[in-house]
Amino acid sequence: MVHDDEGGMRAALAAAGALHRRTAPNPRVGAVVVANGRIVGTGATQPPGGAHAERVALSEAGPAAAGATVYTTLEPCNHEGRTPPCTDAIIGADVARVVVGVGDPDPEVSGRGLESLRRAGLVVEVGVLADEVTDSLAAYLHHRRTGRPFVVLKLAATLDGRIAAPDGSSRWITGPEARLDVHSLRASCDAICVGAGTVRADDPRLDVRDVDGRVADGEDPPRRVVLGAIPAGARVLPAEEYHGDLDGLLDGLGADGVLKLLVEGGADVAGRFHRAGLVDRYVVYLAPALLGGDDGRPLMAGPGAPTMADLRRGRFVATEVLGDDLRVDLELGGR
Repeated sequence: MVHDDEGGMRAALAAAGALHRRTAPNPRVGAVVVANGRIVGTGATQPPGGAHAERVALSEAGPAAAGATVYTTLEPCNHEGRTPPCTDAIIGADVARVVVGVGDPDPEVSGRGLESLRRAGLVVEVGVLADEVTDSLAAYLHHRRTGRPFVVLKLAATLDGRIAAPDGSSRWITGPEARLDVHSLRASCDAICVGAGTVRADDPRLDVRDVDGRVADGEDPPRRVVLGAIPAGARVLPAEEYHGDLDGLLDGLGADGVLKLLVEGGADVAGRFHRAGLVDRYVVYLAPALLGGDDGRPLMAGPGAPTMADLRRGRFVATEVLGDDLRVDLELGGR
């Protein structure tokens, strides 16, 4: 039988992408069950304590899973945690074949899930659409390898790289489509970090709102961390203050199971994270506007690279037009 493995894995990726709830410390995994060329079960990892993607998909497939192929973005777990092992469910469903996007670096899994399935006589394939799957699971994979959250630094700027006018005003640099996208970005993160200066200047809520400006239903907002003292009555509350170095912040959040941290600035905080080499991805919203001088607030405060030889280069991993604005995702190379 000829299998459309790329098509199956894309369906599993779509299932993971459709999940709007945070799952940390579990990864956002998608899975589908395909029988005779037709998807008979679809699943995504549920919030902590809920079923993993494979079990959700198998439950939907029911008896149709016998002899079918399971496509899952991440290696199925083979240990008892909050839920029973997914490998047991796959084997018990009499599945014939399992196609996996990437292996799980978690020491409790790390090849054991694949080995268990093969010992049970299932055909196991690994590495289908591995690059795309790795990108979708970047935060989880990074956390399992480093013990720290994947750090996304978000900035909004004019085309000449200014995040505020000389008088400090910054609302609104970008249009409504870009601002809505920021809320989607927040919703994908487990925690948000800003400086106390931003809280004092802008008094942000840092919640997740929908297209109509309403607070999103169904779950609490991401955890909110302020670097410094929080003014009484600030709209960011409830939030926690942090007084210490950034390495300690990331170690503590990672130990708490935070997989993805969104840093929303301002310029001082952005510069600190950047110079420390702690940013894993930069998300910059560029507006088709120019302040036209050198007296506006730059993207990052503090000293930059002293010479072109010290410039850090990377690659654009994604670009997207949002209304009149442009979203640019950047990853830099080593320091």
